[in-house]
Amino acid sequence: MEYNIADLFESVVDVVEDREALVYIDHPGTGAERRLTYAELDAAANRVAHHLLDSGVRPGEHLGLHLYNGVEYLQTVLGCLKARIVPVNVNYRYVEEELVYLYRDADLVALVFDAEFGDRVAAALPGTDGKLRHLVRVGSPEPGASEVSAVPFTEAVADASTGRGFPARSGDDQFIIYTGGTTGMPKGVMWRQEDLFFAGLGGGAPTGEPVRKPEEIAERVAAGGSGITFFPTPPLMHGTSTLTAFIGFNFGQRVVLHRKFVPEEVLRTIEKEKVTSVSLVGDAMLRPLIDALNGPLAGTDCSSLFSVSSSGAIMSDTVRREFQALVPNVALLNNFGSSESGFNGTATADSGPERGFRIRVNSRTQVVDPATHEPVAVGEVGRVAQCGNVPLGYYNDPRKTADTFFEKDGLRWVLLGDMATVDADGVVTVLGRGSQCINTGGEKVYPEEVEQALKSHPDVYDALVAGVPDATWGNHVAAVVQLRAGASRPSLADVQGYCRSHLAGYKIPRQLVITESIRRSPSGKADYRWAREVAAADDV
Repeated sequence: MEYNIADLFESVVDVVEDREALVYIDHPGTGAERRLTYAELDAAANRVAHHLLDSGVRPGEHLGLHLYNGVEYLQTVLGCLKARIVPVNVNYRYVEEELVYLYRDADLVALVFDAEFGDRVAAALPGTDGKLRHLVRVGSPEPGASEVSAVPFTEAVADASTGRGFPARSGDDQFIIYTGGTTGMPKGVMWRQEDLFFAGLGGGAPTGEPVRKPEEIAERVAAGGSGITFFPTPPLMHGTSTLTAFIGFNFGQRVVLHRKFVPEEVLRTIEKEKVTSVSLVGDAMLRPLIDALNGPLAGTDCSSLFSVSSSGAIMSDTVRREFQALVPNVALLNNFGSSESGFNGTATADSGPERGFRIRVNSRTQVVDPATHEPVAVGEVGRVAQCGNVPLGYYNDPRKTADTFFEKDGLRWVLLGDMATVDADGVVTVLGRGSQCINTGGEKVYPEEVEQALKSHPDVYDALVAGVPDATWGNHVAAVVQLRAGASRPSLADVQGYCRSHLAGYKIPRQLVITESIRRSPSGKADYRWAREVAAADDV
């Protein structure tokens, strides 16, 4: 047995086969749900694996998942891993041009897609030059939808074997996570499964003892009890949610899924299923939960919750305090990591607008000079880097791989896009993505720091910060702000006066744009390109 995700899952199934593994709630409000034990999920994944192999998809080839959250998503990922087929996540918001790029860049030969994306799939298929040869459709197409030659998912698995019987797998088998940047097309991060297990699936033990041998996973599950329910609320198409689900499976615990994020239904499920751990993405997901608890879902029993964690965006101090007042016993964790590094660390209790996003990193993380790759001095700005269990590189992109991955002292390293400093105690203060840094009058301003200050303003519901070209300063800091319902419209001077108690003068916004809503991805990540466009249009 090796550190292979399918091997580890099967070892857990064999010791807790009757334990509930997955609860899926379909369209909120309909009451439709599915519950699968570990044995049932294992058999369902075996069906997918056998269908794919019988259909000519070979080990090592790539399959895309163009799906909303659902049983079929995790069932297909597991089926791929069992058959040594490489699963590739597809952002369901992509339109034809982006899909053609991803399908081609990822060398997809198979695709499992939701029926409602059929028109987009049909439009993109001609651009794949026939390489995408096997399609499986989940659900029924709407009347008048474009015709796509696809096998219905229910038919694909109906007669397939529920048994295992697969060739031996390896820790070298790959898992690819496509990650979309704030600019440019997405990149496919290539992970060896052994590296991913230790960096992003709990094997390296961000809490507890690290795993010393593959067999230890099942031994721990057999010795421990159930009682933990993981609820990843963002889309599974983003790596963090899928990895969160597999962390739950590695611990032999239960995973709950919703098709889409609907705040009121999330709270109802927390109460009904006694959810213990929720993962989400920053204020964009936490604020709606607060609004629901202050409104139609007031009094919802969230006492089972012991942690709410965020990756990909920060839960601001103000929003965390509001949620803590409503659910006092929950731990609110701002985690730091990426598709390229897995888990790096968790924010310290004193993180905030005044001191910045401070994290206690794991032993494999450093702040380095991006040119020399040597650790920076205390207080100097560098880039976050991680060594050891890191990806192999970017799929089909040797140039970006060379820019981001390097070897030093016999170890593989990944150089992340986050700028940071480190103090004498080893605590890292993350300043923000270097690509989003605003150079104004020779000073560097990181949007996340300004956003934290803005979101602590009593009238501000959400905010993004971008740089706008400026004849005097090169760029000036622009704040794009969504106000709270019923809040009075503040002036630029009002916002500047408020921010002066939190930020140095050169970081103060010189432009204020009030917008009806802030645009973010389905997972809550900031759309900085949109923010720059909105601010630039308002500045003319």
